[in-house]
Amino acid sequence: MSHAVALAALLVLSVLVENPIVAPPIASAETARATPTAGTDKVNINTADAKALTSLSGVNRSLAEKIVKYRDEHGAFKKPEDLRRVEGVGNGVWEKNRARISVK
Repeated sequence: MSHAVALAALLVLSVLVENPIVAPPIASAETARATPTAGTDKVNINTADAKALTSLSGVNRSLAEKIVKYRDEHGAFKKPEDLRRVEGVGNGVWEKNRARISVK
């Protein structure tokens, strides 16, 4: 039986040597500051393209394109709340994102 245990231990070791379990690198404080976490940075709805708008919670590509089209047709948003005028932006989308939306 001890021979089987030794073989099993060798098998486990060979797997670990070929595929070591390595923790991901720890980001330095400088790197962490330089790369904001997605979903926390402000989005200027007057300048953001459709791709940037999709970073807002609940905003898919279709809704992002509606926001851009609305802005092109009606001009710049005067206040963040004006985003609610876009068809498809309901209370849920607004409430989830209100702290991240800016107009400059």
